Order: sequence, then structure tokens, then C-alpha cells
Amino acid sequence: MADPRYRAAPRDALRIEALGELTAIFDRRSMQTHLVVSPMPELLAAMQGEARDAASLAGRLAADFDLEAEGDAVAVIADRLAELAAMGLVAEA
Repeated sequence: MADPRYRAAPRDALRIEALGELTAIFDRRSMQTHLVVSPMPELLAAMQGEARDAASLAGRLAADFDLEAEGDAVAVIADRLAELAAMGLVAEA
């Protein structure tokens, strides 16, 4: 079975502010603020405008970060995507 593809919330629906090592993400749709750490903001930024699964997102991020686009990285990204979905910041495409 293929990994689910996710689409990030529209850019204008979120206000993202770095707070040192934390990042605050205010979701205007739910009126909730989420405090997250890396790699959550980087995942959202890499997804803007495109539906992605964990493998394609790992490939996209491998170009910008010291990351292997396979194996453990894909599993970790899949877990983070599920967490972002639980927060309502991404949705299955």
C-alpha cells in the first residue's frame, strides 16, 4: 500500500513565527497555536503548493539538508506528517 500523500494548509491560513528553537504556528482556521520544533516548519515549507508523501518529501529535503532520501529518513518524515495531520496543519490529498 502506498504512503498517503498530504497537502499543507494554505499559506495564508497559517502564521509561522520562529521563537528561538521553537516555532509558533497559528492556524487561522481553527484559531489554535501549535508550538513545534524542527523539522516541522521545514516540512511545511517544503510542501507548499504540492501534495507529497514521505518519500517525495525526503527527496525534496535531501537537496537542502544533509539527509539520505531513503530508509530511516522516510520513516521519520512519515511519522512527522502523521503528527502534522493530527494537528490539522496538513491533510490527506
